[in-house]
Amino acid sequence: MKKYIIYIGILTAGLILGWLLFGNSSNSEEKHNHESSQTENQQWTCSMHPQIMQPEPGDCPICGMDLIPAETSADGLEANEFKMSQNALALANIESTIISNTTNSAGSLTLSGKINENEKTNAIQTAHFGGRIEKLFVNSTGEKVNQGQQLALIYSPELVTAQKELLTAIESKTKDLTLYKAVRNKLKLWKLSESQINKIEESKAIITNFPVYANVSGIVTKKMVEEGNYVKEGQSLLMISNLTTVWADFDAYEKQLSTIKKGDDITITTNTNPNKELKAKISFIDPVLNTSTRTVVVRAELNNRNGELKPGMFVKGVLASSNVKSNKKTIISVPKSSVLWTGKRSVVYVKKQGDEPIFELREVTLGNEIGEHYEILNGLSENEEIVTNGTFTVDAAAQLQGKKSMMSPEGGIVVTGHENHIGMQDTGNDQNGETEVVNRIKVDSKFQDQLSNLFTSYLAIKDALVNDNTKLTQTSAITFIDNLEKMDMKLLKDSKSHNVWMPILEVLKSSSNKISSTTEIKIQREYFVSLSNNIIKSIETFGVNRKVLKQFCPMANNDKGAFWLSLDEEIKNPYFGQAMLKCGSTEATIK
Repeated sequence: MKKYIIYIGILTAGLILGWLLFGNSSNSEEKHNHESSQTENQQWTCSMHPQIMQPEPGDCPICGMDLIPAETSADGLEANEFKMSQNALALANIESTIISNTTNSAGSLTLSGKINENEKTNAIQTAHFGGRIEKLFVNSTGEKVNQGQQLALIYSPELVTAQKELLTAIESKTKDLTLYKAVRNKLKLWKLSESQINKIEESKAIITNFPVYANVSGIVTKKMVEEGNYVKEGQSLLMISNLTTVWADFDAYEKQLSTIKKGDDITITTNTNPNKELKAKISFIDPVLNTSTRTVVVRAELNNRNGELKPGMFVKGVLASSNVKSNKKTIISVPKSSVLWTGKRSVVYVKKQGDEPIFELREVTLGNEIGEHYEILNGLSENEEIVTNGTFTVDAAAQLQGKKSMMSPEGGIVVTGHENHIGMQDTGNDQNGETEVVNRIKVDSKFQDQLSNLFTSYLAIKDALVNDNTKLTQTSAITFIDNLEKMDMKLLKDSKSHNVWMPILEVLKSSSNKISSTTEIKIQREYFVSLSNNIIKSIETFGVNRKVLKQFCPMANNDKGAFWLSLDEEIKNPYFGQAMLKCGSTEATIK
């Protein structure tokens, strides 16, 4: 019995010793493995660009800042997801719908476009002789003129000399008939009529101001001169368009071209009178694709003898070609209210599965317009839930949280130009052109030099808009983008300057890209507002070592008012150009 007690004691002691030696090691190894797993799964992100996720530390590929350890969200959200409160959903009346496949049996294709002048009927009225315009009888574009109507009076030194030659030739007519005929023919080449020449001969009086008559009837669509201008022989004076026929030009995406052919019937309606249908046929399909919009112009010619169709009107065309009719297929379509369209990108917001209001931005490719829906070619799948009402509110929530949004495809908070200056205070009066005093953030002089180059390219965009030159505006914006890419953000050493610059940078990128991608001056001027707001903020914050004038027009931006920068005291308004060149005032001087 005693022997058994000894054996049990030895066994117990062995178990205790084994636990002490190996049990603690197991726990330590488990702890070590857990920590190793955590380290292995650690992601690194940028404080300014939360969409950046990398498995190891380093520099942000966008801004160059040091990456920081990414915190795992308590809600388990991914970098491109965001959450809204139930209260916000209710206040904004946000609704979502589960999408499903449908059969496209409408047999029609809807295209959007606008009315343009029929270029075949356009005529340029030129000056048949050089001189000074003493009187212009056409005061504005839109005036109707008839063939033979007097348009202007021109004083021409050449014609005065030619008349003197004619009077001299008359006196020696019997001796030198050839000279007399040559002088008369010279006057005819300058479009003087037989009756005008005979009148000069009979009166023997020299006419100083000669009339210019309209060669065709139509509407003046472009006025190229003003009273007092000097013109050369052959110089353009007016463009006269015959609007008895007009073009309806539609934009068709390249993926739609297989269903469109010349001669197809198209039913056209205008926004002015949507209940009146105009029947026409496709007369022209542009052989060249617009690489910026990925569209091709599809044209129909319309009768406009009653003058109801005005160039610039928006129209809608419904095409019912045989190809469209036979193209019945299963598609995904979404309501138009769910799509945010920026010209190049189309996006929707997908609601993640579950009870929580979690959303994610999704880029989609649009197909045909089907009534109040868009066909979705890719980007969405059946049974996904998308926002169909309150889409703009959801997009605003994404922007506020620094997530991917319509205006910021890479994420980051979008600056509109109306926010308060971060780290600055306006201590001076910014009215009546007085100096605006701000507390600047001190940065490397090299960064200021780069900003100065960027500002110079901004001025080129401004000057091009002043002169209504859309092509030059576009190329100047491309130069601006090049200079923007040369801005070295690593020169901003402290987080304060970095945090101010990054939101500005995002808007400068977005606005300049929009301006460079179009020749529509209305769109260029629309994005010039945000470009100006943010270039102003950057110069106020960091400085460019020169005197800059901050100018303002209260009528720009749909009467909301808009700022721009200049080096010249003279007001030259980029938002209205030559139409209202002097509208505005200098509000402040930034030094």
